[in-house]
Amino acid sequence: MKKTLIHGLSFVLMVALLASCGKKTERSATTGWKYNDTKWGGFEKLNYEGQATGPNLVPIEGGTFVMGLTDQDVTYEWNNIARRVTVSSFYMDETEVRNTDYREYLYWLANTFGEQYPEVVRRALPDTLVWRDELAYNEPLVETYFRHPSYDDYPVVGVSWNQANEFCKWRTDRVNEMILVEKGIIDLTTDQKNENNFNTEAYLVGQYEPAARKNLKDLRTGGERRVRFEDGIVLPAYRLPTEAEWEFAALSLVGNLASSKDELISDRRIYPWNGNTTRYQKRDRSQGDMLANFRRSGGDYGGMAGSLNDKSFTPSEVRAFWPNDYGLYNMAGNVNEWTADLFRPLTSSDLSDVDNHDLNPYRGNVFMHKTIDPETGAPITKDSLGRLVYQLADTTQTALRDNYKRPEVYNYLDGDKESEVEYRYGASTLISDKARVIKGGSWADRAFWLSPGTRRFLEEDKSSRTVGFRCAMTKTGAPTFGKEESGNHFKTKRKEVKRRYK
Repeated sequence: MKKTLIHGLSFVLMVALLASCGKKTERSATTGWKYNDTKWGGFEKLNYEGQATGPNLVPIEGGTFVMGLTDQDVTYEWNNIARRVTVSSFYMDETEVRNTDYREYLYWLANTFGEQYPEVVRRALPDTLVWRDELAYNEPLVETYFRHPSYDDYPVVGVSWNQANEFCKWRTDRVNEMILVEKGIIDLTTDQKNENNFNTEAYLVGQYEPAARKNLKDLRTGGERRVRFEDGIVLPAYRLPTEAEWEFAALSLVGNLASSKDELISDRRIYPWNGNTTRYQKRDRSQGDMLANFRRSGGDYGGMAGSLNDKSFTPSEVRAFWPNDYGLYNMAGNVNEWTADLFRPLTSSDLSDVDNHDLNPYRGNVFMHKTIDPETGAPITKDSLGRLVYQLADTTQTALRDNYKRPEVYNYLDGDKESEVEYRYGASTLISDKARVIKGGSWADRAFWLSPGTRRFLEEDKSSRTVGFRCAMTKTGAPTFGKEESGNHFKTKRKEVKRRYK
């Protein structure tokens, strides 16, 4: 017994020794030099565990799907013809951005820029006058919907596409700042003012100096260094989802995957749920409940007193209805949502036979580069709001490239010199270069607009009481997620959802 115990301990010690030796002697497959060793130059190779999931984000495993209308084209616009595309894996907000989230953003702007740059705060304010109507009494909502605590968990509306993008930039910096604070790398600083505020890009290039608590060990010098992007600690940027990403996430066809081993989707969907009705169909206590917040017919926004159907006459709380199979709430109804795409009657996804436009289709690219100091080769000094300065890609350089020839490609194959059509705003079309795609339908729309394939547009500097937004984030690395992140969320989460609208 004693001999067996000794042999067992010897085996454990041997395994531990080999493991520790293996870690110390990990070498480059190209040069044979040791990784993570100060004596060998200190080149670092991380044992990276994968991208962390940012606050409120849900993992969306990508794949191929048929993008476009899945029901009759009752408007006869022919602007969303079905076509097969592939969307890379990404993350998306579980809910629409709430009033309380947007007020937190305004609070930070006021504290940081309010004294010297009050126009920054004014530019960010949502337009609460969107609730006014010539022949309706909605004035109470002008005063209460955004500010009153009763509406804290309701989706923010009256926000333009431009404002939504600024919110995404702010959110990126606050989340990355939070990560560095909680890892003990920098101190929490709440009195940041003007250009001296935490900006992810400015921090990474050394143009923002926070109060450091414990920097990372520098294996090259033996001292300390700041966090680099290569460390995988800071997250990619929050942003608006592309139209293809939004539609893919809304359909959530992962719920109809017949087998995890076979590429087989059992059936398509008209809505973010199965069936051709907007009511819950399973035989249980919820049978007949509305699955989304929309206008059932002219003048019917919520049903009759004593038996309200969707229980909302205007937007509802962001978690008021069942989530779809990705765990996303209100991907149909409640409010339309901004996407990143520029609107065209036929999108780049229709050009599936041209190059690779059927992978992550998107129209709206403007290729930018950081403005570089010609003497130092580093980015020039950040602007008065603490952000790095960008400029359009140099046309003399893009002209020499094979994959793109100019920095702004809004009209690529749609009215430019490479296309076979003429696109002139005001002459041959009323769709401008400021028109952005909105999707999802709203509390004021009929059921037709709840289908993820439907699409409309709104000018990027306009806002509406029926339009809100949610954020997305790119996934780095492999397209798959861990077991705890992937799979059919709806089946596991449905029992936990509180039906707040009851």
